[in-house]
Amino acid sequence: MILKNLNYPLDFKFKITTLSSDFNITDVHGNYVCYVRQKLFKLKENVVIFSDESRTKELYTVKANQWIDFNASYTMREANGNPVGTLARKGLRSFWKSTYDVLDLNKSPLFQITERNAWTKFLDGLVGEIPIIGMFTGYFLNPVYDVKDTTGRLIFELKKMPSFSEEGFSWKEKWISLMNTKH
Repeated sequence: MILKNLNYPLDFKFKITTLSSDFNITDVHGNYVCYVRQKLFKLKENVVIFSDESRTKELYTVKANQWIDFNASYTMREANGNPVGTLARKGLRSFWKSTYDVLDLNKSPLFQITERNAWTKFLDGLVGEIPIIGMFTGYFLNPVYDVKDTTGRLIFELKKMPSFSEEGFSWKEKWISLMNTKH
């Protein structure tokens, strides 16, 4: 599993100079964890996770199960095609606060990802549309996503870092031994 034996926090650096949503994930020492690329011009979302930016070794794919759906779900597979699990968006709940369930192969919940503060999402959408001022929302409107296990215990925190020129997130592990004991 890709999340096993990592040195946290992880940093997500988005490439704002490309048309697709590409980003690198590195550990606390700057070592590559993976490179993520969303395929362009696909009616259904299609994301490929590679070992590094050269894109020579594919690790995983994440594909939307439907074209347009308020309750979108995404199947995660290893490079060999074996399913790993599903990421399912909570439709109405996500309208105000983004909420996703991470499910295993039997569709049993493993984790829930929830946006911590709905007002950040609302203000980013509102202020982001204002000419000139909207350019600065990336510096002061930074969403935080909590990843909790099935008991409600906080496992990870995914936080957008303040930035003018580059979108970046930091993934901080909150419960150190989870990934090493569960997998």
